[in-house]
Amino acid sequence: MSSALGVTLRPYVSADRTAVLRLVSADRLPGQPVPTPAMLGDALGGRSPVDAGWWADLEGPATQVAVDAAGAVVGVVSYAVRPKNDTGHLLWLHCREDEPTADALIRHAVTELAPRRVEAFQFASALTLGLEALPVRHRPATVRALERAGFTGERLWRYMRADLPARPLPHLPHVHVGPDPEGKDARRLEARQDGRVVAEAVVGLPAQGTGVLWWIEVEPHARGRGLGRAMLGSALDVLTGLGATEAILYVDDDAPPGDERDRTAAIRLYESAGFTEIDRLYSYTLSHAV
Repeated sequence: MSSALGVTLRPYVSADRTAVLRLVSADRLPGQPVPTPAMLGDALGGRSPVDAGWWADLEGPATQVAVDAAGAVVGVVSYAVRPKNDTGHLLWLHCREDEPTADALIRHAVTELAPRRVEAFQFASALTLGLEALPVRHRPATVRALERAGFTGERLWRYMRADLPARPLPHLPHVHVGPDPEGKDARRLEARQDGRVVAEAVVGLPAQGTGVLWWIEVEPHARGRGLGRAMLGSALDVLTGLGATEAILYVDDDAPPGDERDRTAAIRLYESAGFTEIDRLYSYTLSHAV
């Protein structure tokens, strides 16, 4: 048990479950599910349906709660070591954006993981629907605490959301929909012309009414013919048919304008379908933990 900055830190126990779920819920973004005890159990145990390979590389996570003078749980942090490269990972943290509590939680995790390089918010936990990295606009106190501790941020994703049914879009006439071989909770859409796949998309089965558009791709030889817009229309219709009332997506957002990975055109496409930006997602690195 340790004490810092007005709160006391101790290991998580099962009696903390309700308080921790409330902390996680307080940071929930539009389009994200209400965290459940099962989701928390997976996160505590180092399991996640997204980025599962990364989680499997970790030693069992340690989870600490911050308790105030009245005995109330006011913060939680989970962290682990990846033995493969001896890297520390700050996995998830919630504290109702109270900066002193965020400082205490981050300081504790960094101290426990020292002298390793520490990576923070690098992959998605079971507490979210694929939310990889930290939503910086919704979590400003956590961002400031990370920066005070010496972490450097890297912009990774643009998180977007839309109501369903979507705005009217064109559709591809013949799209095969089947299980995604890489994800049991996903469906893969394929469009073929002359026996060749020209466009694909992967959508996640709805969770609490929210479906995820994981990706859309049009083969290079078939681009410039409106297939991306039509596949988007087909994918959103599939999600609606599966019971989704809203959709979210993640656009990789780390390429400068003009780069071959620039997603400006993709973002315009999503906006035309009714998607709006909710936040920008950043990961963080502390190269020299002390």
